Amino acid sequence: MPRPILPALLLLAALPAAAADRVALPGFALDRTEVTIGQFRAFARATGLTTTAEREGGGFEWAAGWTRRPGWTYAAPQGQPGAEAEPAAHVTWEEARAYCAHAGGRLPSVAEWRAAAYTESRAAPPPGFERGRTYPYPSGDSPAGLNTNRRHHVPAGSTPPGVNGRQEMGSNVWEWVADRRGTEALTAGGSWWYGPEQARAEGTQWKPAAFFALYVGFRCAYDLPR
Repeated sequence: MPRPILPALLLLAALPAAAADRVALPGFALDRTEVTIGQFRAFARATGLTTTAEREGGGFEWAAGWTRRPGWTYAAPQGQPGAEAEPAAHVTWEEARAYCAHAGGRLPSVAEWRAAAYTESRAAPPPGFERGRTYPYPSGDSPAGLNTNRRHHVPAGSTPPGVNGRQEMGSNVWEWVADRRGTEALTAGGSWWYGPEQARAEGTQWKPAAFFALYVGFRCAYDLPR
């Protein structure tokens, strides 16, 4: 007979030190923030990865159509070197999945992502959040605090903690999730280029899995011991 699942906070305490920046939820843990340039750079160096954006001369930006920007990569998201704490963008779904596997995790399913983003599951959430309640935005009842500045992303951990204590789940950069349909993969959360509506649960969008652009990053999920 399977052992009962331990309380999420006890499971999180049992994770190794490298997992300290993860938030435990029922059945899995999720990165508190989006994967950063510094984290992705360490992975690329350890594995010898050259991203598709690097090989093909740069990632994409929307300018009356998708336009390639020479030199725009995860390390230089808008052509200039990015700070270590900025989210890693200009990565494909496969590159995001490879990073998560290297980190001992995986991309979250859209069901997991939505549960983490909108339904509060902490035993004792701080004021402004209620356990068991599903909110319209990852920030809570309103989009206040989401990065929808339409200029650029902000460093990981810049916005106020939202539902379940995670940051930048809504806006900042779209996040790849595990769900696929043929050559397309699903993204969730919206980005800084959009208004808050794309940050709602119904705002998910399918994109080519081989796509890479200024607006798309990711975070990882991790199975918890039982």
